Amino acid sequence: MRILWTGAAALALTVSGAAPATAQALRGEVEQQMPSLMAIYKDLHAHPELSFMEVRSAGILAAEARKLGFKVTEKAGGTGIAAVMENGPGPVVMVRADMDGLPVTEQTGLPGASKVRVTTKEGVETGVMHACGHDTHMTAWVGVARLMAANKAKWSGTLVMIGQPAEERGAGARMMLEDGLYTRFPKPEYVLAFHDAAQFPAGKIGYTPGYALANVDSVDITVKGVGGHGAYPQATKDPIVLGSRTMGALQTLVSREVSPLDSAVVTVGSFHAGAKHNIISDEARLQLTVRSYTDAVRDHLLDGIARIAKGEAIAAGVPEDRMPVVTVQRDEYTPATFNTPEFTEEMAAYLKTSFGEDRVVKMPPVMGGEDFGRFGREDKSIKSLIVWVGGVPQAEYDAAKKEGRTLPSLHSPFWAPDAPAVISTATEALTAMTMKLMAKG
Repeated sequence: MRILWTGAAALALTVSGAAPATAQALRGEVEQQMPSLMAIYKDLHAHPELSFMEVRSAGILAAEARKLGFKVTEKAGGTGIAAVMENGPGPVVMVRADMDGLPVTEQTGLPGASKVRVTTKEGVETGVMHACGHDTHMTAWVGVARLMAANKAKWSGTLVMIGQPAEERGAGARMMLEDGLYTRFPKPEYVLAFHDAAQFPAGKIGYTPGYALANVDSVDITVKGVGGHGAYPQATKDPIVLGSRTMGALQTLVSREVSPLDSAVVTVGSFHAGAKHNIISDEARLQLTVRSYTDAVRDHLLDGIARIAKGEAIAAGVPEDRMPVVTVQRDEYTPATFNTPEFTEEMAAYLKTSFGEDRVVKMPPVMGGEDFGRFGREDKSIKSLIVWVGGVPQAEYDAAKKEGRTLPSLHSPFWAPDAPAVISTATEALTAMTMKLMAKG
C-alpha cells in the first residue's frame, strides 16, 4: 500500500498550538510504534477475509493482545475476539475494531495490493479487498492495546478490546452480543470506535453528536402477476408494469409521508423479471435498501412498503392468491448509530486540546450504516461514540477539489487511504480518550 511514513510522522507532530505535555508524550509513543504497526497493516491489507471468515485476522489481533498480557477469548460471536485487561478499580471501557473485508477486486495498482480471490458461499468467485479500511481499524486497535499496556501506571479500571466480525453483513455486533459479550465479559460503561473516512483529509477527526449513521434495512418484494404471451397482454396481469407502478409509488413514502425535517431513503437497487422478448412473466423481484435514523420513521417506511405493494396489486386487479410478498431481511438489519450527545461533545473538546481545533471538526450524519450502534443500544446507560478519521492525502484532496473531481469512496476498488496518517491519528485519539476515561485520581 501507499507508504507515507515521512508524511505521517510530520502530521503526528503538527498541531495548532502547543499540545499538553501528556499529549506530546503519547504522540511520541505512537511515532515509535508506527514502523511495526505499518508492517501489521500491510500484512492485513494483503490478506483480507470476508465476513464470517476472519480467522487469520482475528488470530493476529489475539496474538498481539496475548503478548501484552490481555486475557484473550477467541471465537466470540463466530470469529470475533475479546481481550480483557484488568488494572484495578475503575470504569469499564470497550474499544472495538471490525475485521472483515469486501467482495471487491482491488484496482489501486499500489504495491501490496490484495490479490486474494475466493468463492463465496453463494458460489460466486470474487476478489477480496479491505475497501472499507477495516485493516486500518485493526492496526490502530493493536496500537491502542500496546499503548494502554505500556501505560498501566497512568490508568485504573478494566479495558475490554474486541475484534468484531461481519460488520459488512450487519451481523457481527449482534452475534457477539448474543454470544454473551456483556455477560461473559465485563459490561462496559463506555464504548469507543473509529472509522476511516474517504470524504475529508487524512489525519483530521470528525465527530457527530446524536444520530451519526442510519438504520439500514434490506427489503425484498416479490410481485406476482399472471403470465402469458406478449402478443395478448389483455389475458395477463403484467408483473413488470405492476412492479414499475410499485417502484414509483414507493417514492411517495419519503416525499409525502415522512416529515421534511426527518431523514429517509427508499431505493430500489434491483428489478428482475422475465426471460424472453415475447413472454410476460408471472413474477418480478425488487430489492430495496431502506434508510432512516429514528425507529418511528423506520417502522413507518417498512409498514408503508408492504401497504403500497399490496395496494398497487389490488388496484391492478391481481387475484387475492397472487398478492405480493414483502420480506424484510431481519438478520442483516443494521440499527442507527447514536453517539451519546454530551459524551461526544466532551470527548471532542478533549481531543481539541491535543490535536487542535482545525483537526477535530463536527460532521453531519450520513446515511451509511454501521452495526457499532448495537453496543450502545443494548443498554441505554452505556455511553457510545464512534469518530471518523480522514484518510484522503491532503494533496489529493486539494487537487480533486480544485479540478471538481469525485474522489474514490469507501467500498470503491480504488480506495487507498493514507494508512500511516489514519493509523497514527486513530491510535492516538482512541488511546487518549480511553486514558482520560480511566485516569487515576
